[in-house]
Amino acid sequence: MNKRNLDILGNFNILYIEDEPELLRHTATVLEDFVQKIFPTLSCKEALEIIQKNRVDIILTDINLKHENGIEFLKELKFELGYNIPSIVTTAYTDTEYLIDAIKLKVEDYIVKPINIKDLLNSIHDVLLPIAQEKEIKKSYNMIRTISAVTDGKQVELVKFILKNLDDESMFNYSYGDIMNQIDVSKPTVIKFFRQLSQKGILTKIQNRKYFFNENSLPDPGEEIDCEI
Repeated sequence: MNKRNLDILGNFNILYIEDEPELLRHTATVLEDFVQKIFPTLSCKEALEIIQKNRVDIILTDINLKHENGIEFLKELKFELGYNIPSIVTTAYTDTEYLIDAIKLKVEDYIVKPINIKDLLNSIHDVLLPIAQEKEIKKSYNMIRTISAVTDGKQVELVKFILKNLDDESMFNYSYGDIMNQIDVSKPTVIKFFRQLSQKGILTKIQNRKYFFNENSLPDPGEEIDCEI
């Protein structure tokens, strides 16, 4: 198999549940160098609080926890609370009886303890790769939809810049000056383009230097935005 590109992990958040403090600390320290953010926790109760307050892209959990069970927690998340988050379970050799439950639950993968960091990173990569690819396809499609609606070269450059710099929450965090420093475009052009995108509901100013990009307001390919410059 080709060497995996672990750089894609930098766009994702991981929730890691492990009741052995030293193992939790060690593994979390390694993972934080690869992922956007890691939420390490010793209990399922705290894990649920993290999920309710933060974006979690993948869950890594031990099966046998003190007074708790990782598989049962995943079942609760999926079937009772409606969270459909990709999951990887870690297990000791003696936990094989629980693997049947993991298979039934359709967890994405399992890692046998002691944890091999390279195997863990590869597993996380393989689970997240389809999600990363889907995001890129979606971004490319949104770019096609938007560019197809404009004709001026400056508009195209602005569209590309906006879509390239959206964060995970579809927020664009740049001022007019920031844009002008990055691409060759005048301030009146930027102001007019932003105003017209705003009128169409595509770009909404939240506060200074902060705009929300609403893909649901994008026109279908061939439908013009009517942004004359």
